[in-house]
Amino acid sequence: MQKILVPVDGSENALRALRHAIVVANSSAQAELHLLYVQNPIPPHLHLNFPIDSIKKAEAKEADKVLLAARQLCDQAAVSCVAHIRVGAIAQTIAAGADELQCDAIIMGTRGMNAVASLIIGSVTTKVIHLAQVPVTLVK
Repeated sequence: MQKILVPVDGSENALRALRHAIVVANSSAQAELHLLYVQNPIPPHLHLNFPIDSIKKAEAKEADKVLLAARQLCDQAAVSCVAHIRVGAIAQTIAAGADELQCDAIIMGTRGMNAVASLIIGSVTTKVIHLAQVPVTLVK
């Protein structure tokens, strides 16, 4: 079975990459999509101002919203998918997720929700390309 990791963040670019991954999965007799939503860790100073339970609930709500839209696309196409949520540095967590889940490929968008930050700190996409041990397909 071919396993494809698709990072999702709620952006149109991520959903476009997912649509492409669905086409790829449909062309294979046995393919499974692994949807990965990665959240940046909450800065420690915020823990002082907000109860940890409130932070966790907000994180879970955002993850559910993003993954629901992605799951709906998979369901409409009758493609098997498994959703995962991780917290960590985004590019490193995507590459580690592909290894951990034993994925054969990563299909991702070229820009996510945080396009402005990527100009300042470097592109998540570029980092994933350098860190991943499997082929990475970029969808514009």
